[in-house]
Amino acid sequence: MAAFDRLLFVILMVFLTISFNEVLASDPDMLQDICVADLTGKPKVNGFICKENATAYDFFTTVLGTPGATNNKQGSAVTAANVMQIPGLNTLGVSLARIDYAPDGLNPPHTHPRATEIVFVLEGELDVGFITTANVFISKTIKKGEVFVFPRGLVHFQKNNGKVPAAVISAFNSQLPGTQSIAVTLFTSTPPVPDNVLAKAFQISIEEVKKIESNLAPK
Repeated sequence: MAAFDRLLFVILMVFLTISFNEVLASDPDMLQDICVADLTGKPKVNGFICKENATAYDFFTTVLGTPGATNNKQGSAVTAANVMQIPGLNTLGVSLARIDYAPDGLNPPHTHPRATEIVFVLEGELDVGFITTANVFISKTIKKGEVFVFPRGLVHFQKNNGKVPAAVISAFNSQLPGTQSIAVTLFTSTPPVPDNVLAKAFQISIEEVKKIESNLAPK
């Protein structure tokens, strides 16, 4: 009987571990029907406090209907539709974004620390990919009507190698997935990462580090 009890205990622990990990895999579940974010309210919590007197406009936006301006160095533009634009998304654990790409445009390598991303191609053709923690590069060319998934937290990118503009709609399992662009994060942080750290990490000179910092600095 003691052996059976130990087996039940082990099974219970495994079940609780799996359940706990599933809970941590996305935003916390909501505890009421709606909790429209009070974006100016204090104190700040893990999310936003609920405001009173919700309206339809708290659950509505038109921002994804207009292509973003891609006349920049990367040739791409991300238009977010998360809790900051749609306060009604607070506690719901979902958000969207639109990404537009000029010909040869790039959404540079980046991560979303709080969400998995799935993209649906509206127009054009893109080369996309992500890198696993085992340093395996998984890539695909996707075109209009096709879907690709970028697992949570993994470095990924999208590149328009075509001669016409491209666009996608991205969905996330977080109201505020967060974005860390690898190059910008490392070379333009405040306060800055020490130049000697970057030089050693990338096996380049201090002068080359400073040149990259200059190129990436906001204009």
